[in-house]
Amino acid sequence: MKKKVTILLLIVSFLVLFPLFFFYVPVQKAVVFYHEHTSKISAYLPINSGESFQIIFTHSIHLSDVIEKYRVTKDNKIEQYEIVFEEFGIGMPSNAEEGQKFVYEDGKYHVKNLNNIFPYMNIRNGRTVSKHRLVWGENEQHKVWFNEYFAPGDWFTVKVEDLTLWQLMKGVKIHD
Repeated sequence: MKKKVTILLLIVSFLVLFPLFFFYVPVQKAVVFYHEHTSKISAYLPINSGESFQIIFTHSIHLSDVIEKYRVTKDNKIEQYEIVFEEFGIGMPSNAEEGQKFVYEDGKYHVKNLNNIFPYMNIRNGRTVSKHRLVWGENEQHKVWFNEYFAPGDWFTVKVEDLTLWQLMKGVKIHD
């Protein structure tokens, strides 16, 4: 009788604890792409605090690449620390602000030490010139095109969050 009660308690405990773990316990930090301003996860990129990623897009006016470099902070924010571009134009910086560094290296302009902290970002996949890319990895060795995951013209709220198993199953993992 005692053995049956123990087994029954273990089964009930599992049936209660597993769903709690599955739905409420975060297991993976990720850069998450939410469809517009919803809680629908369109895609996510597994990442750790301190790691970096880049969003590269082709400027719609001068048609050259713009590289925005980001780092994940310990408190799940997004820190933009550098922007790289080839030509001045609409929306491009023309100098550096206090504490920043403006340099010309290898034929490109770099604005370094930006220290822009965002709790989230709103990003649109290019509609007219749809050449957005996501780059990550210690040596920037991984790259995917936004169009592999998102339709041209789609826009997203991008956040760093700790996801549960349930959330991981609902979204599409970004990989190269």
